[in-house]
Amino acid sequence: MKVLLLSQHFWPESFRINEVAQSLVEQGCEVTVLTGKPNYPEGQVFPGYRVGGVQRERHEGYEIVRVPLLPRGQGGARKLVLNYLSFLCCASVLGPWALRGQRFDVIFVYGTSPILQAIAAIVLKWIKRAALVTWVQDLWPDSLQITGFVKNPRLLAAVAVVVRWIYRRNDLLLVQSEAFVAPVQRMAGGTPVAVHHNPGDRALSASGSAALSFKPGLFHIVFAGNLGTVQALETVLDAAELLGPNSGIHWHIIGSGARGAWLAEQVRARGLGQVTLPGRFEPAQMPAIFAQADALLVSLIGGEAMSQTIPSKIQAYLAAGRPLLASMDGEGARVVNEAGAGLSSPAQDAAALAVAARRLQAMSPAERAAMGRAGQRYFDEYFEPARLARALRAQFERARAGHERSSE
Repeated sequence: MKVLLLSQHFWPESFRINEVAQSLVEQGCEVTVLTGKPNYPEGQVFPGYRVGGVQRERHEGYEIVRVPLLPRGQGGARKLVLNYLSFLCCASVLGPWALRGQRFDVIFVYGTSPILQAIAAIVLKWIKRAALVTWVQDLWPDSLQITGFVKNPRLLAAVAVVVRWIYRRNDLLLVQSEAFVAPVQRMAGGTPVAVHHNPGDRALSASGSAALSFKPGLFHIVFAGNLGTVQALETVLDAAELLGPNSGIHWHIIGSGARGAWLAEQVRARGLGQVTLPGRFEPAQMPAIFAQADALLVSLIGGEAMSQTIPSKIQAYLAAGRPLLASMDGEGARVVNEAGAGLSSPAQDAAALAVAARRLQAMSPAERAAMGRAGQRYFDEYFEPARLARALRAQFERARAGHERSSE
């Protein structure tokens, strides 16, 4: 099966779709990737690439075709919008030219925000006469409203019209959690919708020396990932402040993102010596860091759209075999509780998060180890990468068959 994977972000940027591409190759798919020039999260095009022109390279057994885009820069809504629109335009216009003469059975969109990138895939679907499958990772326009990126009701309504148009040009829509099914189906018309979870990391080995060493004698809680608006990091700081510097609990907030500078300022202003911000590490370095943690923390803001999301870090945490602290509502908390892998508390409730941290700290090492093993079992059952890759290929076969029937 020949698969064209379209994603604005791709290796060497760190996104889950990178390993999905490799898994599809191992399932016998011939994969080509259409993406932009790597510039996330620093905002500058990575060394070895240039802003202009189409570039091609081979990686892990598949071809990557890169179209130009304007780098996102160091922040600001205007630059971000230009970054998204430049990829959309170049993928729609230069993509068909760069891929001329190539045939595909399925065009597969990794539907992170903005979902508008799927418009380029619709253009390619018409030209290549291939089935179109979009894997919806964020609910639009809800995500725009929650993050405050768009507040105007008329503009949000206009975005909803575009999203409905996109959804209904697909042969199959995949969603990352069960809670996404109803809201996506309401906008999708007759397009079928199915759940396909984000897989966990393929190579989680804690071998080798750790890039970060924790001080002995403390209870270490680790948050790792994007430091953005929806991660409710003020709740984490509030919980740390409530517990105080003498609780024996140390909080490590690892990663980078739009709120990184704000976090550093807050830690300084509040005198939170029990919180460290060590920055961002390569994915390969994270298993050794996770192995030192007494608990792994995931947090999200509240709200209907956020409660329907399973943050992809949950899969990585489960695979690491450490207890989880989930400060969130909905699907993410359900997974942690159903797995028996840790404790959850309501979203943006700092007092409840502090209580949960204390409860986990008070448990015996054997009790926490049992939570870690339960998480690994749940990972193997629902998020194991090879199993999900086989399921994804089966979904592609389903979409292709439906596309061929509708084309007759």
